[in-house]
Amino acid sequence: MADFTVADVKKLREKTGAGMMDAKKALAEAGGDIEAAVDALRAKGLATAQKKSSRTAAEGLVGVSVEGTKGVAVEVNSETDFVAKNDRFQDFVRKTTAVALELGADDVDALKAAAYPDGGTVGEKLTDNVATIGENQQIRRIRTISVGQGAIVPYVHNAVSPEAQDLGKIGVLVALEGDASAEVLERLGRDIAQHAAAMFPQALDADGLDADVLERERAIAREKAAESGKPENVQEKMVEGAVKKYAKENALLSQIFVKDGKATVEEYVARTAKEAGASIKLVDFVRYQLGEGIEKEESDFAAEVAAAVGG
Repeated sequence: MADFTVADVKKLREKTGAGMMDAKKALAEAGGDIEAAVDALRAKGLATAQKKSSRTAAEGLVGVSVEGTKGVAVEVNSETDFVAKNDRFQDFVRKTTAVALELGADDVDALKAAAYPDGGTVGEKLTDNVATIGENQQIRRIRTISVGQGAIVPYVHNAVSPEAQDLGKIGVLVALEGDASAEVLERLGRDIAQHAAAMFPQALDADGLDADVLERERAIAREKAAESGKPENVQEKMVEGAVKKYAKENALLSQIFVKDGKATVEEYVARTAKEAGASIKLVDFVRYQLGEGIEKEESDFAAEVAAAVGG
């Protein structure tokens, strides 16, 4: 009996772009483990790339808030997009983000224990919302960043409305340290934030990339190199080259800046600083995409109806 379902094959194809038979074979060889099947397909060159959470299904909102040289991003999840469009939910996310900015701690439990503007605590207000709206809601994560001198520049992609640019599906904060004018920092920061929203950097630089992720890339590259039949010393160079390429493409500073098309983000920042006759350094960023890393359980509506009728 197969260790996977038709739904697993569909999910694997969505993640990799692989053909039906290749996906089925990979799942069979991986014993139904989707992530192992993804790695196997990539090693064989049958997967374009593992998609970076763009297909996640969790709903809710990401809120961003900035005051002076400090900013915060908060993700609050709901079960449906209908609730995310609810005025009460949006008000809660906005006020909770403001509380998080004042709190300055990246701790969900501490945020829940903090005082809510309308009385009680954030956690108590969340519980009240769940009871009133009738749907589960959770504060998932928080990240605060700051600079001593410079600017924290926010950007929200897919904002809930033109009037509400602080809430949306993707929230980005960019931390620029330096003595350039507010106008220069704001323009540069927004350009970088929009780049980050589109290009999904995993870390500021290569040193900040997850070691487990890099090791996974190394294992995939090693398998590809082994299949080339080339000498071991050449294979090792192929592996190191592949890992360096991955690091360059996934670290913000070394990504090719989309607005320029040639210079890296780091080079573009340096060029902007030189033109402004000032010092500017990109020191940190936050990119929160709603539901990133969460997979909502999908149901087969036809099967549910058939089961209900049969019951």
